Amino acid sequence: MKAFLKLIRWQNLLMVIITMVLMRYAVLAPVISKIGVILIKGSGEEIPMSLQFPWYDFILLVAATVFLTAGGYVINDYFDIKTDLINKGKVIVGTKIPRRKAMMWHSILNIAGVAAGFFISYKAGYIWLGTMFLVVSGLLYFYSASYKRQFLIGNIIVALLTAMVPMLVVFYEWPALYKYYTINAIRLPRINFIIYWVGGFAFFAFLTNLIREIIKDIEDFEGDTAYGRNTVPVVIGVLSSKIVSICLIMATIIMLYLAWHFFVNDTITLIYLTVAIVLPLFFVIYKLLVSTEKKQLHSASRIMKIVMLTGVLYSVVVKIILTWNLF
Repeated sequence: MKAFLKLIRWQNLLMVIITMVLMRYAVLAPVISKIGVILIKGSGEEIPMSLQFPWYDFILLVAATVFLTAGGYVINDYFDIKTDLINKGKVIVGTKIPRRKAMMWHSILNIAGVAAGFFISYKAGYIWLGTMFLVVSGLLYFYSASYKRQFLIGNIIVALLTAMVPMLVVFYEWPALYKYYTINAIRLPRINFIIYWVGGFAFFAFLTNLIREIIKDIEDFEGDTAYGRNTVPVVIGVLSSKIVSICLIMATIIMLYLAWHFFVNDTITLIYLTVAIVLPLFFVIYKLLVSTEKKQLHSASRIMKIVMLTGVLYSVVVKIILTWNLF
């Protein structure tokens, strides 16, 4: 069991769950609650909007996402046995878990994820949304089998799939809100702005994950070179890859402050961004500049993971600000 949990990266799966729950209850719920609507069969007074995608369907949505993510980790380790032996010195698939059993788990997790995705899409009235889960399943397989060996393509695919995690919450909540309030409200207020709120978190997830993927490729330079993988460091060199990572980090920092200035502009957010996100990002830059061995690069990668978490946890700050009208 311990080997299986390590294989499916249970900590990362927990991060997926936390992200989706916070997007729904710490971002969407308080944001739409600031919009007043008058129900046709109501008292005639404005009441705050509320979430309409059923909580039990939301649980199934989270489960579908977790299943596909876990399946992706399994197939990734299946194809990475040789390079992981060089880069990490140890593997799970082929030692603690037989290769055949790993493929069995990959199949089970993917079938469960795709089936759950189509089921909730059918219940939502948009069965075509289920094709997203089918496409993601295929992308995760071909990423491990081929795309991750190609210059930048694998990095972008992983970053996009990471960004999809928070967006999935909007993809299913928005139609439910639209259908309910179109029928039951005197006037349907504009709700497409919720896409921008969650989209900000998704874009941050894309950038930070892309940076982390490049840093991980720098860390795995030796094994990727030995097996002819065309990762960013292999193609343009370690030093140039560090420069690219630092440029992306600086771009992320600049965009964070621009977003704060033009869209939020409150003191609490400014303090949180600076302390919990920007300062750690500068520390990553420092680590990249002084790194001469894997240990330092691994430390930079871990800090990026913490930054991704603090980025998601900003949603809690959003809920506090909106609930207590601190903006």
